[in-house]
Amino acid sequence: MGAMSNVIHGETPNPWIGGLGLLVFNSLYITLVFRAFHKPAREARSTRWCLIALGAVTCALAIAYGDNWLLFFPLLGLATGAVVRGRRLGPVMFGVTALAGVIAGLQQGWDALGIVYGTFLSGMVTAAILALSETVKELRDTRQELARAAVDQERLRFSRDLHDLLGHTLSVIVVKSEAARRIAPRDIDAALEQVRDIESVGRQALTEIREAVTGYREASLAAELDRARGALTAAGIEPVVRQAGPPLPPQAAALLGWVVREAVTNAVRHSGADTCEIELRSSAEKVRLVITDDGGGVGSTAPGSGLTGLTERLAVAGGTLRSGPAPGRGFRVTAELPLEPAGQGIEERA
Repeated sequence: MGAMSNVIHGETPNPWIGGLGLLVFNSLYITLVFRAFHKPAREARSTRWCLIALGAVTCALAIAYGDNWLLFFPLLGLATGAVVRGRRLGPVMFGVTALAGVIAGLQQGWDALGIVYGTFLSGMVTAAILALSETVKELRDTRQELARAAVDQERLRFSRDLHDLLGHTLSVIVVKSEAARRIAPRDIDAALEQVRDIESVGRQALTEIREAVTGYREASLAAELDRARGALTAAGIEPVVRQAGPPLPPQAAALLGWVVREAVTNAVRHSGADTCEIELRSSAEKVRLVITDDGGGVGSTAPGSGLTGLTERLAVAGGTLRSGPAPGRGFRVTAELPLEPAGQGIEERA
């Protein structure tokens, strides 16, 4: 405003040149300020040329007129701090400050210290404020992205749980319904026993689905082994369960419970096997679960979404899951998980 006042009141030599310089300076300055808030525009080559041109106009006006025109240097520092980022900011700001100090010192002597201080401070403070603003924006974007990722993870968890729960439960219900239909003509009491089992399985499924919806359900390995025996027996498949090693941590037991559920469901639905062996062996370092049937219904096709989801779950826990044809005949699912050290007794059960 001081420079404009000098031009209007005719206190500046060659006022038309001063007015034109003032117009050019303001045009370049406003252009740089608007470009500073958009990263692609701020980093464009044309923006750097605008800053160089602003510096040249500032120096020319300060050398030609001095006095109030020296106050353009703090504005040049502000524009520099708004446009320049990163490691280049320090050297560029020192260069601009030194240039302001030399020109202002020739014009005003030691009184130029205020110009030097204002130039350096305006540039560094502006850069710091804009950098902080961009960091806050990036943090907000990151938080929104994490929230979206959490929602996606919860949807994936829910879909996997429903697949595992309903696939196993419906398979058991179908198998027991078929068993009840076969034996009803000759043994009505045995058929009613199968119907009671169907009712129990249905009620248990409702409970598990409610727990899955609320996110609190964890598959129990012991319970899944008991259910596996019942489902395999009802399907006419002889279950053989072998366990050896110390008790498992809750997280590992829960993951392996899902593996038992999925593998037994596939055996009941697809294998046509006579025998299904479930072998669980654990040590202080790891646990290995192998489920093998002697059928032929699974293994000729690609793994379903249940096995794929379990593979991903075990991978997150640092484990592995492999599935494919067993040597000779049948299908085999093998799961391995690392364990935390634990010193417990050995329990054998068949």
